[in-house]
Amino acid sequence: MSLFPRFRHCGETALSVELGEGIDMDVNRRVHALHGALKRRPLAGILSMNPTYRSLFIHYDPALCSFERLMLTVQELLEEGGDAGNDLASCVDIPVCYGGELGPDLPDVAAFHGLTEDEVVRRHTAATYHVYMIGFTPGFPYLGGLDGRIATPRKKTPRPKVPAGSVGIAEKQTGIYPIESPGGWQIIGRTPLKLFDVHRDPPFLVEAGMQVRFYAISREEYEDLAY
Repeated sequence: MSLFPRFRHCGETALSVELGEGIDMDVNRRVHALHGALKRRPLAGILSMNPTYRSLFIHYDPALCSFERLMLTVQELLEEGGDAGNDLASCVDIPVCYGGELGPDLPDVAAFHGLTEDEVVRRHTAATYHVYMIGFTPGFPYLGGLDGRIATPRKKTPRPKVPAGSVGIAEKQTGIYPIESPGGWQIIGRTPLKLFDVHRDPPFLVEAGMQVRFYAISREEYEDLAY
């Protein structure tokens, strides 16, 4: 008998719907598909939803929707195929200036794998990445699909400040820092695009469930595109 879906009370106003374990692309796609199905069939009382790697966290108003009613709706959607995944997720192309001052860890990543810096860039730009979730800071995308041959451990000592737009690698994932913050990812480049802007609608350039591709640009192109 399958352990999933698994429904968990999270206090009196939240439900966590778990669809699997670990970091798994198929499980995460099912999470986003369920998220989309609930948005298309809105239920009174749902206040917010947050997709994670393997679960959907639903915050609700118990005066408008009971836990049992919410769980029943989720079960109905799952039985109807509401977790069937979505292969038509929109894709965002992100320009990145690799190496140098903007990607100070690129030489270390290349040396760690016995590759040239150009080969690390080629492998980083060759993949199409899946946005597992948004977290850590506003708009920070956790991207799966990194070429395992450039997967690199986090830095032993995090930097106190990583500039906004920095593109990093941590183990088997890559990500982009939307705002300046501390961080321990290996920084290999920087994008001139603004991933988070509170004055923009929507404020996030990249959202959970989307696809991301990177392409290399020169320092001159970076300066031209920088906000």
